[in-house]
Amino acid sequence: MTAYDQPLDEPPANQTPRRGGMGLGSIVLLLGLVAVAIVIGLALARQNASQPTSGSAPLFSMTTFDGQNYDLSDFRGKVVVINFWASWCGPCRDEAPELEATWRAYQTRGDVVFIGIAWADNGPNSLAYLQEFGITYLNAPDLGTRIAELYNIQGVPETFVIDRQGNIAEFIYAGVTQEQLTAIIDRALVQG
Repeated sequence: MTAYDQPLDEPPANQTPRRGGMGLGSIVLLLGLVAVAIVIGLALARQNASQPTSGSAPLFSMTTFDGQNYDLSDFRGKVVVINFWASWCGPCRDEAPELEATWRAYQTRGDVVFIGIAWADNGPNSLAYLQEFGITYLNAPDLGTRIAELYNIQGVPETFVIDRQGNIAEFIYAGVTQEQLTAIIDRALVQG
């Protein structure tokens, strides 16, 4: 019997039957490509997202450099200034004295809180920075940049002013001055 004489549903005797479907290697490759596409898609979506400039401020928990635990919600009813910084950032170094001077002007009032968030700078350099500029307001490392992701920061420094109701009153990208920050805080206190 020749190959032409065999029924169509049987392969010739000297040929291996073809298997249907995908092999394990093809499945692994396909899953890898899907995973890469998801990662790239998420990165592009995050890149196109902007910082929150109104509405409820994203809530977070933090442990300060001196080991105190706080939640942003602990400060409801107060105006909160959140400043993202890094010790290696030139503009952060320029505005550090401005932030500290503004904090000292308000700290005895009890209705204004400053929070510094060290972005991608969680080691001894952060502590040296705080000491160098005599920073006395709350400061915490942003472990895993989870807080920065909530606020979708694009770089440092970035400052957010949160009103007494927990809404974002103002967003400042780089180079905040005492005069500018005082005007924003006073406006948020009056609206309060």
